Amino acid sequence: MNAFAVQNSATKITMSSCSELTPSNNRFLKPTMITLFLGFSLLFTSLVFNSPAFAQEPAVTYTTITAPGAGTAKNQGTLPTAINTSGAIAGSYYDSTGVSHGFDRSSSGTITTFSATGAGTKSGQGTYGIQINNGGTIAGYYKDSSSADHGYTRTSSGTITAFTVTGGGKASGQGTECCGINTHGTLSGYYIDSKNVSHGFVRTPAGVVTTYNVTGAGTGADQGTKGGAINDSGTVTGFYIDKGGVKHGFVRTAAGAITTYSVSGAGTASGQGTFPIYINSAGTVVGYYIDSKDDYHGFERTSAGVITDINVTGATDTLVSGINTAGTITGYYLTSKKTVESFSRSSSGTFTTFEAPGSGSGVAQGTFAFAINTGGSITGYYLTSGTVFEGFLRTP
Repeated sequence: MNAFAVQNSATKITMSSCSELTPSNNRFLKPTMITLFLGFSLLFTSLVFNSPAFAQEPAVTYTTITAPGAGTAKNQGTLPTAINTSGAIAGSYYDSTGVSHGFDRSSSGTITTFSATGAGTKSGQGTYGIQINNGGTIAGYYKDSSSADHGYTRTSSGTITAFTVTGGGKASGQGTECCGINTHGTLSGYYIDSKNVSHGFVRTPAGVVTTYNVTGAGTGADQGTKGGAINDSGTVTGFYIDKGGVKHGFVRTAAGAITTYSVSGAGTASGQGTFPIYINSAGTVVGYYIDSKDDYHGFERTSAGVITDINVTGATDTLVSGINTAGTITGYYLTSKKTVESFSRSSSGTFTTFEAPGSGSGVAQGTFAFAINTGGSITGYYLTSGTVFEGFLRTP
């Protein structure tokens, strides 16, 4: 198990969670989170930057984000996962008992915490904030007292609406996981049925749910279709798991047309493959793939299907977690010392690496960047030397 896997295990996020497809509890799917999730199609072009340009860290401001009530012991603390155009941030925090709660941090810095009605109160249960749209509505899911999942939205005024997709199972690890929301309020995610098979869904603001399955998705336990982030055009990014346990990427338009793909170099064994995480307004998808050696590599895929490998020079593993409208991406990587650092990469290919003040320097500790907004502000969390999660906002 590599350091990414160790870190992801520490966050209590499993591969079956939205973190695989969004920056939820941790955007490293394979490790236990993220999220988070093959031969490459000859129709696409793969570009590898073996010697990318690097820029010196510019003058930026770091702000620590600590949700009221967040625990201060190992594997507790605050985990921001999304930021909107105005700078409002959503995420989750683990309290002193290991229960998760959602939070909303306004652009002025005011933090409001919340828990969905029906959320469980035992360690590993509770409420998870996943995405926030430009209207301030948060989408996520909560785990009930049986650890089954249910989707929800929370408006900027605090109104929470819970929902469960018909067909979702009621046992631990089953149910509905809401992973994305666009400006119009359309939701994307997946549900896991009573046989532990995943199925994608989209849900309109009026509550109309459409479910779907990608051709080629397996029909056995821990297989199926997982819808993730959604852009303002209604295009969804996600992945499906075939009968061999390999992950493949897909995009689904608002009209329901699905295009599948696999990044060249992605492994073909169970647990390996292609893991899309986020999609911007131009339809560009970013994520990562796991190769045959279980190493991680970032990628970017344009709406035309052109795929570019993203690897930070000197890193042993690289994961891309977010992209803004300008095409600037962010993510994190594993160093040769097994610590984690973060980066941004401009649309022209220039990398800037960074560490949030207070980041630990032990194995699997460091800075995890999850999301970037139009203005270039980045949010995520860092693991301290005591393995406590602290949120951060990096402002240009």
